[in-house]
Amino acid sequence: MKQEACNEGGIEMQNFNLAIVGFGGMGNAHHERIKNVENLTVAGVYDIKEERQEFARQKGLKAYESFEAILDDPNIDIVLVATPNDSHKDITIRSLRAGKHVICEKPVALNSSELEEMIATAKECNKLFVVHQNRRWDEDFLTIKKIYDENILGDVYRIESRVHGSRGIPGDWRQKKEHGGGMVLDWGVHILDQIVLIIQEKIKRVYCQLDHVTNYEVDDGFRIILTFESGKTALLEVGTSNFINLPRWYMLGENGTAVIEDWNLNGKIVKVKSRDEGDVVPVVTAAGVTKTMAPRRPDTIHEEELPKQTADVRDFYRNVMNTILGKEEIIVKNEQVMRIMKLMEAAFKSAELDQVVDFE
Repeated sequence: MKQEACNEGGIEMQNFNLAIVGFGGMGNAHHERIKNVENLTVAGVYDIKEERQEFARQKGLKAYESFEAILDDPNIDIVLVATPNDSHKDITIRSLRAGKHVICEKPVALNSSELEEMIATAKECNKLFVVHQNRRWDEDFLTIKKIYDENILGDVYRIESRVHGSRGIPGDWRQKKEHGGGMVLDWGVHILDQIVLIIQEKIKRVYCQLDHVTNYEVDDGFRIILTFESGKTALLEVGTSNFINLPRWYMLGENGTAVIEDWNLNGKIVKVKSRDEGDVVPVVTAAGVTKTMAPRRPDTIHEEELPKQTADVRDFYRNVMNTILGKEEIIVKNEQVMRIMKLMEAAFKSAELDQVVDFE
């Protein structure tokens, strides 16, 4: 890549023009959201596929003839990178050096070395570079985080986070290792980001197992176990061949349990009222009797509704604009993104060695 000098570019303004590079599913999703964000306009797009260019024109958008045409347009303030993962670094660095602020889709890069170069270029050019970690605005995540933050279950000792589907990996570049495919980079980047925002402690150990059910080139599922400094643990699991889904969230605390079944926030909290049950009626199974696993009497527990949270993912774009204007601090910080990148690298190392690896 040619290392051009940084173009100062840009002027102070309240209205921002944004260009989308890569107008596939994610690029179009960004356009649909941004349509309802004040002071932010999608001024045009570029995609290497002519059918996506034509799709953009049909939506009334300008289709730039090349990526270079976007970089040369002085009216573009922000470049949004929504291309396959292996192209993120080059497009980001070229955009920064052209005087543009950059929003980059996740995973931001293929490894931490690439990310270091991207961050260094943003600092050199004095431009904002931010990663679109949109799952921070998922309402199931915000709800389970509220349960944790408000100590509703007492001391939490284990959290399980799962995302399950049954259609395998999408039949595109996500199936190819060279393009940064696989579920660790696709979904692991999200649920790792979420869990470290909930349990804000050092991570001591990482263990990972990868699945290759329908694809042997990249992982189509995984299980990651994190052990935190306090001894708390988190189980993170993604599967793409699951025809019966386990709960999205399962949280265990000293005084109760919380479950969120799905993204629609079906679920509940069950808390202990009394630990003195007196006589326990044993459970009789086909092969034996157990008091240990017998269900609690209804008078010793009580059920609560989830403290359901709401969110507006468009706040991500508003935060980007206000950060550029010096009015806010960026929400998705690059040091947080770097930590997640290194966590994914540790997970891959663990899976390769089939052993627990130390982290922090």
